[in-house]
Amino acid sequence: MSLPENFAYSEDHEWINATAEEAAGSTVKVGITSVAADRLGEVVFAELPAVGDTVEAGETCGEVESTKSVSDLYSPVTGTVTAVNEAVHDDYAVINNDPFGEGWLFEVSVESVGELMTAEEYAEANGV
Repeated sequence: MSLPENFAYSEDHEWINATAEEAAGSTVKVGITSVAADRLGEVVFAELPAVGDTVEAGETCGEVESTKSVSDLYSPVTGTVTAVNEAVHDDYAVINNDPFGEGWLFEVSVESVGELMTAEEYAEANGV
């Protein structure tokens, strides 16, 4: 399982498609990692924040439900949601099949960045 090197990761298994240094003041996509997707199993539902919602780093902003369990979704950054991936609602399997690509969940205009790890740090912390 490979992790995109240019992404940043939270301990709660969310990612942003930028490094922590690049994220502040930009717009980033947010998703869950392949580790989270594998642990959840087949995703059957996702409750995501709406465009215009404010999300706060480290705070719950939705949930992902699988055939095994329900898991809270935590925002890795603070900011305003600018887009939601409608393709996820059309086919939740995209989260499992392509968690770092087409399975992104929402975009945020970033005001500040939470506690994030590099790909190497995340891999080490999760035995990947």
